[in-house]
Amino acid sequence: MSGLAVCLVVLALASVYGVLHGRRSGRVRVRGRDGGKRLGAAELGEELGERATLVQFSSAFCAPCRATRTVLGEVAGMVPGVRHVEIDAEDHLDLVRALDILKTPTVLVLDADGRVVRRATGQPRRADVIAALGEAVAAS
Repeated sequence: MSGLAVCLVVLALASVYGVLHGRRSGRVRVRGRDGGKRLGAAELGEELGERATLVQFSSAFCAPCRATRTVLGEVAGMVPGVRHVEIDAEDHLDLVRALDILKTPTVLVLDADGRVVRRATGQPRRADVIAALGEAVAAS
């Protein structure tokens, strides 16, 4: 195989990976591994929301984390009983490991009892966060 053919194959594979990764990033979804996991004030450092809690894991130099903070803050302000809690991933490595947080931002949607009902990796869309909140509130 010539050098040009190898370059074209690598470029094609990288493009496919980029498209697939872009489609998955930021989508709010249920993960089987989260079933039964529960967080409370002791782990979060803050009280849970009365109806639901949006937990954001961030890092200092994460540009999408700033945009996610804005989206989650706005949604929490729109929906009564919902709280937004931001956690610095670097300062809470035990919690990051326990919850299998692999990148920032990662958003967990908790119901009123602190159960993880949804998860998004990457910057979530406002509409997806609102829909996930609807499910979290209905689950309680």
